[in-house]
Amino acid sequence: MDEIYKKIRELRKHHDFTLKDLSEKTGLSVSFLSQVERGTTSLAITSLKKIADAFEVPITAFFENESNQNFVVKAESQKPFRIEGSGAEYTRLGGDFYGRELEPLLVTLSPNMIQDNVFNHPGEEFYYVLEGAVIFHVDGHEYLVKAGDSIHFPSKLPHFWSNPLNQTSKILCVLTPVIF
Repeated sequence: MDEIYKKIRELRKHHDFTLKDLSEKTGLSVSFLSQVERGTTSLAITSLKKIADAFEVPITAFFENESNQNFVVKAESQKPFRIEGSGAEYTRLGGDFYGRELEPLLVTLSPNMIQDNVFNHPGEEFYYVLEGAVIFHVDGHEYLVKAGDSIHFPSKLPHFWSNPLNQTSKILCVLTPVIF
């Protein structure tokens, strides 16, 4: 995470933004942004997306050391990562090239994990359950999706997920827009 914090500061200085300028563009407080740059607070993916949008860069700009410049993503180059406050582990599966619109991920959900932050954003989400089962909460409805089943919905609908099992569940996720 230290590299992400440093890149945020570098981008802010490169754009000649003050913390106040960045605050106005992101809706995040000056004190929070200052803590982020110093690495003294955690950073949610939604906040990182706001910062990326303010700099007009893809969110992957903060993970450049882990990005793959090829079309093929070899198993040995896939690096799992976690987002602060989430019980899920993510692994990028897609290549990194200009104009890509899909974000393929392998998501591993901890046993009995509930991600109760409700999201909605432009785009689409597709999930295929590889192992276990996941309850997808979409637009006020619950969908139990078991291994071998899939679900596909517009991301503008309020949604979140949970793993109802006492074991790890794994899902293949393909979504738009690109977030990593």
